[in-house]
Amino acid sequence: MSADHRRVQLIMALRKQGIRDLRVLDAIERIPRDLFVEQPFLEDAWSDQSLPIACGQTISQPFVVAFMTQALRLGERMKVLEVGTGSGYQTAILSCLARRVYSVERFRSLLRGAEERFRMLHLHNITTMAADGTRGWPRQAPFERIIVTAAAKEVPRPLINQLADGGIMVIPVEVHPGRQEIQRIVRSENRLEIEGLLPVRFVPLLEGMPPEA
Repeated sequence: MSADHRRVQLIMALRKQGIRDLRVLDAIERIPRDLFVEQPFLEDAWSDQSLPIACGQTISQPFVVAFMTQALRLGERMKVLEVGTGSGYQTAILSCLARRVYSVERFRSLLRGAEERFRMLHLHNITTMAADGTRGWPRQAPFERIIVTAAAKEVPRPLINQLADGGIMVIPVEVHPGRQEIQRIVRSENRLEIEGLLPVRFVPLLEGMPPEA
């Protein structure tokens, strides 16, 4: 089965699972997921499953990427913060839908690989930084949208503080030991509206920077 056929099958599967945002579906169809997976898993690049990447991390299941992106309710003029660049796949999807994407990754080697992929795809509206993502990106705040691609024990206060009034954050949170859910947080003046959306399983959101060569 060709990659193009698998791509079409994936889009059809996402529609059946409730992904209705045509802009999100178009972005997933346009961005070549096979560029973001490791060589041993190329055969599964267009399968609806998460796959391992370097540094003990994963590239998320396409449904979860589509679901979280749709939950952001992105507008094309928005500025987005992504915490956890990873392979860069989610970042690339966001870049198709927003004016500017700022992405933070704690593993420098992962970030270098993602940056190379962005260059190959001529994605010029992405700015990256190697840093502790739990601290966000204060110099570029506020952000109209924030997406976090690792599960937090609790929502980091710096990210809440960097969310614009009326802004939306989508983040996996460990609500009970061993149980995570995607939450959508809407900031309205001094109030936060929190909505649980979907049970998931993500790698943990960690503070600090790892010791890397």
